Amino acid sequence: MEDAEKGSQEHTDSVPEVGEDAVTAVSPSSPIPAMTEEERQELQEELVKVEDEILTLSQVLAVKEKQLADIKRKLGITPLNELKQNITKTWQEVTTSTAYRRTSETLSQASLKATAAFSNMGSAISRKLEDVRNAPTFKSFEEKVETLKTKMTPAGSTGDPDNQDSSSPPSTEAFLSEPEGSPNQETPMH
Repeated sequence: MEDAEKGSQEHTDSVPEVGEDAVTAVSPSSPIPAMTEEERQELQEELVKVEDEILTLSQVLAVKEKQLADIKRKLGITPLNELKQNITKTWQEVTTSTAYRRTSETLSQASLKATAAFSNMGSAISRKLEDVRNAPTFKSFEEKVETLKTKMTPAGSTGDPDNQDSSSPPSTEAFLSEPEGSPNQETPMH
């Protein structure tokens, strides 16, 4: 295990990071090979040349990015439009993917099964309620409620109001049909 760690450390030390200077890429612990003054001069010139190329490429990139922005501006392409296009493209890629299709089919099947289950449950509840409604206990209760309703509902006036049973309380219709000037109505006091 220690050998594996040692090997990975050696590997990470030997691979410079992107954009790292050539001078810092050479670790100070590694021995500098003996060079002649001429070789050293050549390397210095090559270093300056590579740095100039990097600077030139950076400038060219900046010009190209500005040119790109101008073209997009002239075409009316805004960052929001680009974002919309990217989202649309991504959504199309997602919806055409195999995983999305499989998931969609599975959810569709689950939806159909759930709908069938709810329908069956609704039918079962309806049958059960119908069974309860047809049960003798419910019929007896229903008859009692109907009888109570009949007793509570006042019978329509069939003629002479004096013929009404004096033991029964006056109906709500009797209260509603009294004239406005009746003595039962309170008059406001000033």
